[in-house]
Amino acid sequence: MEAKFLQSLHLTTWTGSDSVFPKPNNSMGLSTRFERKGRVNMLKCNLVQTVKPVTGRRASGWKVSCTSQNSPASVLESETFTTEEDLVLKKKSEEIEPCLSGRCIYLVGMMGSGKTTIGQILSEVLGYSFFDSDKLIEQSVGGTTVSDIFKLHGEAFFRDNETEVLHKLSTMHRLVISTGGGAVVRPINWKYMHKGISVFIDVPLDALAQRLTAVGTASRPLLHHESGDAYTQTLKKLSKLWEVRSEAYSNAQVRVSLERIASKLGHGDVCCVNPTQIAIEALIQIEDYLKK
Repeated sequence: MEAKFLQSLHLTTWTGSDSVFPKPNNSMGLSTRFERKGRVNMLKCNLVQTVKPVTGRRASGWKVSCTSQNSPASVLESETFTTEEDLVLKKKSEEIEPCLSGRCIYLVGMMGSGKTTIGQILSEVLGYSFFDSDKLIEQSVGGTTVSDIFKLHGEAFFRDNETEVLHKLSTMHRLVISTGGGAVVRPINWKYMHKGISVFIDVPLDALAQRLTAVGTASRPLLHHESGDAYTQTLKKLSKLWEVRSEAYSNAQVRVSLERIASKLGHGDVCCVNPTQIAIEALIQIEDYLKK
């Protein structure tokens, strides 16, 4: 089943008129990653061919990391997974999975908002496969990192590849897709994402700035800044990005607010909200959307 799914993912990139995106075959590896102490099932697409990219034009439990950790800012800390939350998550996923009718779930939000981690949790409990659109773009240009793609080819080049990836993924079913923070800026991307259900993970900018500053911004090309207080500079950059993107995020069909979750749980700080709680809220909001 999973092998057939991967073989059906033919992402076509082009240079001029050439269509040369690698076609998955039996040499593509399926790997199971257990990032939640053996609980997160992540389907990885290991592309093995050299490709030409488009040119020319992540309480006890899991805690949102706002402290210094030597890990990607999109990855939330793993601690003890509470049984009660586990059961709630499982029950809610079983209730809404049939109602999804195989539609994909697209997670959108600012960089460092936890889309990858939340996406892995959702994909596991729903029995979906998981993809990170940024990782697919990196693979499409031979494993080059997003940061290096920006440096070598520019943002427009990256966005073209991003749109192509979203286009191809939109033809698939039963996927949870973590998108890049800027995927919302192109209207055409919303056309593709609205073939499924788009979910906005809304995290306050100050919490994002804390988290990103703690882990470093070297891998975030749009957050590179000159000398000065790292937190202040990061918050400033995020605020500018938010001004450009906030209206676009409102196109999401579902909004998951960490401030709302924290308030419901009696927390004074969104950093006390864990990924399982966010995933539960996402399922609740998706269910409400489907009932409309």
